[in-house]
Amino acid sequence: MHLAPAVPIIRIFSEDKAREFYVDFLGFSVDWEHRFGDNFPLYAQVRRSDLVLHLSEHHGDATPGSTIFVPVREIDALHSELEAKDYKYAKPGVDALPWGKVLEVADPFGNRIRFCEAPEEGAA
Repeated sequence: MHLAPAVPIIRIFSEDKAREFYVDFLGFSVDWEHRFGDNFPLYAQVRRSDLVLHLSEHHGDATPGSTIFVPVREIDALHSELEAKDYKYAKPGVDALPWGKVLEVADPFGNRIRFCEAPEEGAA
């Protein structure tokens, strides 16, 4: 038996705000989009590196206010990249915690992405 990585579904309420946050600010690319017809909610897949998310405007898909935990390497480089974009609605910092460096951002819909770089083995 093989279990593949999970693909979180994130509830969104505005395609424009979702693109501004996930594509323009966080640097995801859109793999595909689906609607059942004109004037129907969006369901889309976005990707950055190995991180894949589904964004859904559909009622009942996911709960707004959820948190996704994302292991990363080179969190300081991610922080510098995001800081340089000067996104109006988020100015994240990096916190050094016992389990690693953490950079957390909240999307326009109340969902949070918690990026975490674990300490190197043997580091004090």
